[in-house]
Amino acid sequence: MTGGTLTAALAQFHFLRPWWLVLALPALGLWWLQRREADTTARWRKAIDPVLLRHLTIGGERRRRLSPENLLLAAWVLGIVAVAGPSWRQVPSPFAQAARPAMFVVKVTPSMLERDLAPTRLDRARQKMADLLKLREGAPTGLVAYAGSAHLVLPPTPDGEALNAMAGALAPDLMPRQGDALADAVAMAAEVLRRGGQGGSIVVFADAAPAMAEGAAGAPVSLFAMLPPDRAAADPALAAAAAALHADRVEPTLDDGDVQGLAHVLATAGPPPPAPGEGERWEEAGYWLTPLLALLVLAWFRRGWVLA
Repeated sequence: MTGGTLTAALAQFHFLRPWWLVLALPALGLWWLQRREADTTARWRKAIDPVLLRHLTIGGERRRRLSPENLLLAAWVLGIVAVAGPSWRQVPSPFAQAARPAMFVVKVTPSMLERDLAPTRLDRARQKMADLLKLREGAPTGLVAYAGSAHLVLPPTPDGEALNAMAGALAPDLMPRQGDALADAVAMAAEVLRRGGQGGSIVVFADAAPAMAEGAAGAPVSLFAMLPPDRAAADPALAAAAAALHADRVEPTLDDGDVQGLAHVLATAGPPPPAPGEGERWEEAGYWLTPLLALLVLAWFRRGWVLA
């Protein structure tokens, strides 16, 4: 273990059940009473000078440190520490949900009604979203629509039918302002995921993108190009937007290869979300003390040890 790792481990060291440490107090009390009763010279100290008493007693000048009561105290304290659950390392939850949330961000402008990606670019985006929802059945998914301004249509929900219905109702004439507020839409989607506290990814469905300042969105982003395949690969504006967002660019395919690959990305991108209702989990290290306890217990098999 390196120095940095040791320092980090010490900084995180704690007991999972600290109240068990209170049992050390009666252990110390019983140990003290046992030693007091075992001291046969205690009653003579009040009547005889301590210097003279040392010469009148056999073995009075030395006292065994490895005595039964000392060993019993050590075993008791070790057992208490083990039961208290010392820990310094977190472990991932085995019950963490595998389905990571996602936010679909769809551009809703007149250009998305072009028919070069039949039936229209917007309809093709709806189809791709529906295909992704089938592959991610039960995974929380939300929807943001944007044109000149960004709007939260639906927060993450496992109800795919509700999202498809909301996406089907989107039309350019419903948007209050024309334009291309891609950066605002991605920021809104990232904020929704952040408030949810479950991680997740963002998928943008757009046929064009404005010039953007480079910056991380706060969540993994995939940019699905709603253009014919030959144009999607060569569009400089989409390439620049993908670079600014640190996003993976997805180009439409004639088969379902595009959504299959994207579904895999959504299922694995970013850290896994914690299990519902479950917080941090720590690895319990008390079992490492059991060999020491076993060695202390072996002393009781020594003939005459307890009577000593």
